[in-house]
Amino acid sequence: MDAIRILIVDDHPLFRRGLHDVLSVEDDFEIVAEAATGSAALQVIRSIHPDVAIVDVNLPDTNGHEIVRWVTRERLPTRIILLTAYDDISQQRQALAEGAAAYCSKEVSPAWLVELIRHVAAGRYVVGQRVMTEQEKAAWLLNDSSTPPLSPREMEVLRLITQGMSNKEIASKLGISEQTVKNHVTAILRKLNVEDRTQAAVYALQYGWVRPS
Repeated sequence: MDAIRILIVDDHPLFRRGLHDVLSVEDDFEIVAEAATGSAALQVIRSIHPDVAIVDVNLPDTNGHEIVRWVTRERLPTRIILLTAYDDISQQRQALAEGAAAYCSKEVSPAWLVELIRHVAAGRYVVGQRVMTEQEKAAWLLNDSSTPPLSPREMEVLRLITQGMSNKEIASKLGISEQTVKNHVTAILRKLNVEDRTQAAVYALQYGWVRPS
């Protein structure tokens, strides 16, 4: 199988070196170029068409969103991963609506970034920890996620989860059985399409459904 050809775009040499060191050890990755500005990045993308470009949102001469728009307008095949210091749901939606393949925090773990790149190279879309097909991305963009898809009781449970409470503590707080709490948690994870309580809490805070305690 051909290696995934990667361009790294960031104006901080130390960060570029760190990314290079993390990614270059993967047998299926090839770092084909690095760039410190948006104009240099676009020149590389136009000339050698890397499979994936990892782009900092904030660059000296432009921003990552503008690079995404350029690539989309020119119908270039390179898929863009935007890295940001501030991960916000409205920015996620803007990025994918403009044509980005992924939008994630610079705090992402090296292991997840490696997997994220493979997902993007395979044609999928990623925001945070969520991986989507083209159809799922379209539905996600159309969905108004400012309104929680949860019942009032599930929202109560989710609010207490974000406060770090255990199932036993939630049961005591709400005056219900621990098994009932477990049932609510299972329903919450299913409806939000997340794997665990921590992801559910992060999801709720990102969308502003609950306020940080």
